[in-house]
Amino acid sequence: MQTEVMEKQESTLAGIPGREGKYLTFSLAGEEYGIGILKVKEIIGMMAVTHVPQTPGFVKGVINLRGKVIPVVDLRLRFALEAAAYTERTCIIVVEVAGANGSIMMGIVVDAVSEVLNIRGADIENTPAFGVQLNTDFILGMAKAAGGIKILLDIDKVLGNGDMSFLAS
Repeated sequence: MQTEVMEKQESTLAGIPGREGKYLTFSLAGEEYGIGILKVKEIIGMMAVTHVPQTPGFVKGVINLRGKVIPVVDLRLRFALEAAAYTERTCIIVVEVAGANGSIMMGIVVDAVSEVLNIRGADIENTPAFGVQLNTDFILGMAKAAGGIKILLDIDKVLGNGDMSFLAS
């Protein structure tokens, strides 16, 4: 059974054209994550967020970014991590994700942005099999960098599942 899961993961990841490339890395609850740089539109400091009623708890609300209303998701809460007070390093990464009606600009709140890394394909390993009950489809892979591991995210899958269907309208 575990072999089937690993083969499925490998075949799924083999279909992703070249995982190597430039990634914006950031910290979240003491761990390092990365998002493909082509998905990142800009990085802004924390700003006032307008709460929207009847949205999931991880949706902080919306911001007005140069006349565009952009939904903002707290990535800590999206990943069911403990909430933390925002600091001067907390920021919003504005990303472009694939939505039901084309691309959508969204903001994700992270603890701190680290750097842009050029990660070679040889330094990226497939996501380990944690068991059949754990969904890791949103992880592109694990990058070995600077003596540690950076979790590479498929931001479309992080923000584009059924929990976010309220944004499709």
